[in-house]
Amino acid sequence: MAVEIELPDLTQSEEAPPPTKPARAGSLSIRQTILAVLIVTVMAAAMGALFAVPPPTPEHPKTEAVAGAAPPPTDLFEMPPIVTNLGAPKDTWIRLEASIVFDAKSVAHPESLADEIAADELAYLRTVSLSQIEGPIGLQNIREDLNERAAIRSQGKVSELIIRTLVVQ
Repeated sequence: MAVEIELPDLTQSEEAPPPTKPARAGSLSIRQTILAVLIVTVMAAAMGALFAVPPPTPEHPKTEAVAGAAPPPTDLFEMPPIVTNLGAPKDTWIRLEASIVFDAKSVAHPESLADEIAADELAYLRTVSLSQIEGPIGLQNIREDLNERAAIRSQGKVSELIIRTLVVQ
């Protein structure tokens, strides 16, 4: 007993799709490329303008003219460096370099005034302990103390003592 099975012919199809061009993945037309470059350029220019640092402007202090009340002229004088050991611990040394701001009209010899203030600051620094000048609060306190001593020693002629360097070793 033999059974015959008829198989359909698969080589012929009823409707064949029309032949198409193979699509290339990632291909852009020239128009699309120019448009993309233009958009990226505009975005970069906008971000650059947004985050641009403005050019530095010269600072001119604005002073309001008050009749008959002109601020006194001030001058800056560098004091000689002060090197000494601290009060505690005795083997700790301190070096202070400072400048004084003073009224130029009322001080005839700033060198002698700076020497007097330096001698007073030296005597003060010999009494200071290391724990008194540690940290930002300690630095602020010593700065205020040095300013106050300079003002007292100069009888108000020194308006500020500026600490340039303070080294503790």
